Amino acid sequence: MKAYEIHAKEGLGALVQVERNEEPLGPTDVRVSVRATSLNHRDLHVLRGAAQRSAPIVPLSDGAGEVIAIGTAVTRIKVGDRVAASFFPTWREGFLSDAHHAQALGGGHDGMLREEVVLDERAWVKLPAYLSFEQAATLPCAGLTAYHALFEAAHVAPGDSVLVEGTGGVSLFALQLAKAAGARVILTSKSAEKRERALRFGADHVIDYQADAKWGESARAWTGGRGVDVAVEVGGQKTFDQATASLRYGGTLSVVGGLTGFQAPVSLGALLQKTLHVRGIYVGSIELFERFARALDATKIAPVIDQTYSFADAAKAYARIASGDHFGKIVIQVG
Repeated sequence: MKAYEIHAKEGLGALVQVERNEEPLGPTDVRVSVRATSLNHRDLHVLRGAAQRSAPIVPLSDGAGEVIAIGTAVTRIKVGDRVAASFFPTWREGFLSDAHHAQALGGGHDGMLREEVVLDERAWVKLPAYLSFEQAATLPCAGLTAYHALFEAAHVAPGDSVLVEGTGGVSLFALQLAKAAGARVILTSKSAEKRERALRFGADHVIDYQADAKWGESARAWTGGRGVDVAVEVGGQKTFDQATASLRYGGTLSVVGGLTGFQAPVSLGALLQKTLHVRGIYVGSIELFERFARALDATKIAPVIDQTYSFADAAKAYARIASGDHFGKIVIQVG
């Protein structure tokens, strides 16, 4: 089968197309013909760290496809089912652990950028019928992270206010999910074009964070001084304190990323004074993914796809996410 591997090289040259042998099928395994995959910023970090890798690895955590074979003991899934793989294929429920973390697709374990993938039946989640394979390929990381940030780490309800940063996959999923729950959404972006598009996608208020250094305070002011109920924090080093400033007393800061860095001074006074809840969000379990799939089936939210690339053009997809110009998810069609 055709696959891509990350080799110990610099730049996009680390992404190498190879031929791989078909993997054996164990009694509880499911073989899936991958139809589409999608990229996350984490995949870019894996590529940029390629020179330090001790062995090649198939990249990308996110993908969806059709079941083409099942092991003799499989009971949950049948041939022909449309499925997506869980980011952490062994994390079924409860808390994340070192053992589950080591199995993360595209990091500790071979990922989805290949024609076929074999995983245990419990690693696969059935897809809502209304989603295309390209749309479904955006769910395992970005979609589930946004759902976790809003409805598991917090409890967004009608009338609440939510702050999201930028227009990447997690932020746009959070925008759509929060609006489906009846919340108001504030979105930050330095791009006038992206702010306008965000308004068309349902954002209630947008802020140019480059022109407004105190955008967190501006967001709180827009709520009448109360503050937002949940801030979905993706920026990290350069955004953490302003996201904190946007929150109401007792609000929740869902920390899902560190696009500008992970080391920064933190205003502990604001955390203490406002009795904030700070939750780290690292995707989610298989059980949580299944709940997210049911929520999508009920709301019929359509994931926002920026561009779709062919399998042969995988390097162009990486270049697109590296540019930062994308609005939504970047997808690679496989089969």
